[in-house]
Amino acid sequence: MFRLPWTHPRAHWFSLAVAALGLGAVGVWVDLSPKVESDFFFSEDDPQLQVSLELNRRYPGGELVVVRAEDTVGDPEAYSELIGELTEAFSDVEGVMSVRSITTDDAAASPLFSRILLTPDEAATNLILSVDATDPELLLPRLEAVVERLGTPDLDVVMSGVPVIVEQIRRSLFRDLIVFSAVSLLLFGLLAALIYRNLGIVAGTLTTCVTACAATLLLTQAMGIQIGLLTANLITIVFVLALSHIVFLTANWRRSGNLGLAPDQRVARAVSLTLEASFWSMATTLLGFLSLLLASARPLRELGIAGAVGAATALAVAYTIFPTFLGRGAKGMAEAEGPSTAPSRISARPWRPLAVIAFVVLALGLGVPKLDTDPGLLTYFAEGSELRMGLERIDRDGGSSTLNIAIRDAAGARLDENEVYDRMWLFQDALEADSVVGAVMSPAVLLGHARTLPLASFLSLSMLLDIAETPQLDQIALSYVTPERDEGRFFLRMKESVQEPSRQAVIDRLEGYARDAGLEPVQVGGLYDLQAQLGRLIKSSLRIGLGGLLLLFVVVAAVVSRSGKVTTIMVACLAGVPLVVLGTFGHLGVSVDIITSPAANVALAMGVDSMIHLVVRVRHLRDGGMAVLESWLQARAQIMGPVLAATLLICVGFGIFGLSTFPPTRRFGFAVILGTMTAATMALVTLPLAVEVWRRRAAEESQPA
Repeated sequence: MFRLPWTHPRAHWFSLAVAALGLGAVGVWVDLSPKVESDFFFSEDDPQLQVSLELNRRYPGGELVVVRAEDTVGDPEAYSELIGELTEAFSDVEGVMSVRSITTDDAAASPLFSRILLTPDEAATNLILSVDATDPELLLPRLEAVVERLGTPDLDVVMSGVPVIVEQIRRSLFRDLIVFSAVSLLLFGLLAALIYRNLGIVAGTLTTCVTACAATLLLTQAMGIQIGLLTANLITIVFVLALSHIVFLTANWRRSGNLGLAPDQRVARAVSLTLEASFWSMATTLLGFLSLLLASARPLRELGIAGAVGAATALAVAYTIFPTFLGRGAKGMAEAEGPSTAPSRISARPWRPLAVIAFVVLALGLGVPKLDTDPGLLTYFAEGSELRMGLERIDRDGGSSTLNIAIRDAAGARLDENEVYDRMWLFQDALEADSVVGAVMSPAVLLGHARTLPLASFLSLSMLLDIAETPQLDQIALSYVTPERDEGRFFLRMKESVQEPSRQAVIDRLEGYARDAGLEPVQVGGLYDLQAQLGRLIKSSLRIGLGGLLLLFVVVAAVVSRSGKVTTIMVACLAGVPLVVLGTFGHLGVSVDIITSPAANVALAMGVDSMIHLVVRVRHLRDGGMAVLESWLQARAQIMGPVLAATLLICVGFGIFGLSTFPPTRRFGFAVILGTMTAATMALVTLPLAVEVWRRRAAEESQPA
């Protein structure tokens, strides 16, 4: 029989000390502030990002922040004075390279500034801030300080741009990290107290979960994985993973309470009964996270590594820390070992409920083709929130997501020739006529603005570009035309509030406008394009990741069940979990973004726990000489309590995500809850029913005619 090393009477005090040291180490060495960068979708070596980075290098100009200022009282003179004060104050902010507003440029007379400074709402204008590579975590508070200092009830100011969006996402994640950690500790402690009503069990549960979280954070930090877009939820995930092992350990410990064993022997027996199923549950969870490594998006890969570390750590900590509390820190709570009050049969007609379950799963699965893996940028922010409404106003005015289209003349002519200039205006007009496109900046607009200047009509297009390349004009021409004048950049702000079938379809349409105008698209990049590519990667990772995970589970199921029949049924039942989760999202029109997308993998990996524990228990009972039907009845009766308790704890744990102000996190929590409940149903209802149908069919076929 397995013997535990923790036999010292005060071993649980040592466990408490380890947890305290772990928390102290996290406080000293782990930076819990989430890191979200402007390229948070991809890592620098991803080919998807290389095009955008190349465009930024060829057409320098920095990031743009759009500040929309609306006059709420209708006093033009006071409004102009306030805009001037804002312009001057923003210019003094560290990290801001230049500011354009109606007080610095005559917007009405310029094709350039009319497009970027004026809005459809006559009461509002824009300030365009060109900013350097300053960390948005530092830049945005400086900009907000200016607005707070100069803001009045007469002026409604909202900001947008990649640095603003990135920092707002980071703030939401950091708030979630703090709230989820505190609520998890309190809520799980209360649940453990209600379920077990034992101080030792409650103390052991919280100590184990805290230690597992601390160890995971320290290990991932040592591996260079920082808290980011997805790993901000890691603490809650590891908390729940450790809880799952604790629930089944405690159930087997209680079941052996009346066997007359010494405390250490009782704990050793519980560990020996639970460890095999826990190990294979950990293995499937670990594989579920590792399947995310197949994705190209950096946050998914980081969650895959961190989740795999968390799964292994949760198992190790659960079987070293928690048994010390069972051995010495918990008393009583005995349950009789032996036959339970299991029903005499699974169902009189098992094929009927099985058919109903199959129909429901297939009906929900029909929603998978409707799945939206390319949601708008605004879906990252809660509807009705002040931030979302501000972004929507800017989006309606001129777009909130950037897109760069590099073009050249189809015949190879230079861009400073009059014929090519005319073709660029054809492309410009076609873009501006498209409902998805907001403001458009281009070589045509730049040259059109230059031609409005005094004496410009006497200068050629080439000379105008030469002047615009001088340091006195901030070399603005180089932001839109290459030094060789053979290629140019059209900078678009895309409207995320306009619904389209897919971003890629929009980009293809816009490239078609260029060809129609006699221009050739060379490269496409920017946030809008990255999101389009991310949508394809999410769809691909769901297909490949979930398919690969199911194939790997075939091996685990075969090892656990040691039966081809049971393995086939287990895999079929498990395949129903992503069908239900993704199909429900498809039917409801719920967006599956970069943060929500791994939920199906996580739910599938975590939900298999109950199925593995059930099958392992059946096998042990069969090894003890019990008949097939009786073993399934007995195992289900014994495992039902722990499965329901684990399901409750997982659902409550991920239900905490509902407290988030960040919609993708809420969607992630809902998906895991739905998957966990589906998995529990598959384990306690569908799997036994399917086995019984198969058993009866085999019995009928074996009878002589």
